[in-house]
Amino acid sequence: MLEKLKQVQEEGLKSIKEAKDEQELEIVRKDLTGKKSALAEVLKGLGKEDVETKKSVGMKANEIKNLFAEKIKEREDEIISNKSVLDEPIDLTQPGLDVEGGALHPITQMCYDLNDAFLSLGFEVYSEDDISSEKFAFDNLNFAKDHPARQSMDTYWIEGTEEKQGNERLCLRPHLTGGSVRYLLKHGAPARFVYPGKVFRNETTDARHEKAFFQYEALIVDKDFSFSSGMVMIETILERVFGRKVNVRMREGFFPFTEPGYEIDMECLVCGGKGCRVCNHNGWIEVMPGGVIHPNVLRSANLDPEEWTGFYVNIGLDRLVMMRYGVDDVRYFHSGDLRFLKQFK
Repeated sequence: MLEKLKQVQEEGLKSIKEAKDEQELEIVRKDLTGKKSALAEVLKGLGKEDVETKKSVGMKANEIKNLFAEKIKEREDEIISNKSVLDEPIDLTQPGLDVEGGALHPITQMCYDLNDAFLSLGFEVYSEDDISSEKFAFDNLNFAKDHPARQSMDTYWIEGTEEKQGNERLCLRPHLTGGSVRYLLKHGAPARFVYPGKVFRNETTDARHEKAFFQYEALIVDKDFSFSSGMVMIETILERVFGRKVNVRMREGFFPFTEPGYEIDMECLVCGGKGCRVCNHNGWIEVMPGGVIHPNVLRSANLDPEEWTGFYVNIGLDRLVMMRYGVDDVRYFHSGDLRFLKQFK
């Protein structure tokens, strides 16, 4: 019987190897492991044999059965990997299927448009990591030690990083402004650059606020750069993005990294200045803080504030996209809802 099993094994392995496609392999599988297979016939004849013969033949039969299963799986994988759509019959008269094309996310498209606008004005596009540190997110930017933005109510701190970073806490980037000092320490002045990216804050979400959103910051550092030049830059960029003149106003505002600092508003384009939930029903929406770079920030970048000055603009990218397309809830952009996103194709 062992000789018979040896013959079954050799013939079975040969059949598996010669199978050309999945259909032939399935027939071979049934022939080798089915109820009417040669292997099954050998096992049926064990009834009249002694115990030792039954044991040795049974063990060998199970060994061969497992070997067949392994080799059939290997051959199946080989056939599938070598399979091509050209092996299947093709009906050239059948009409093709429509393929639905994708599109850039509206925030990504706005970012590209701003990059183009700033590049045309001689700016460089700069980027940094999403993880920042207390030094660059707050200390270098003239934030007081007890400033509320340092607390967990605003900033996502990464636990356990103080020990690894020499008592310097790491956090998810709460704003882009820390990147300005990184750039200036590396490249020096004069400088004009933009740095877009995502920021993270522990905020309550509503129509105008999200916990993770996009900003777009611009900074000019030069000698004798006038405030009026910064205002012209803002108006030029907004006109370039929206394709028409946009009404802008500036209000006094406090930011630790500017002196003086301003809140820069644009007329709400969702309601045309009449008032809606996007603009909090006052016809204007804050799109960017800005102002003259604070002397302490220049010192953090190893620059002499008696020699250098500069101008910050921090654009709320999500809100700018809301103005462009008349979207009344910022949460739509981060929902992943294809019904919403398909409108921007």
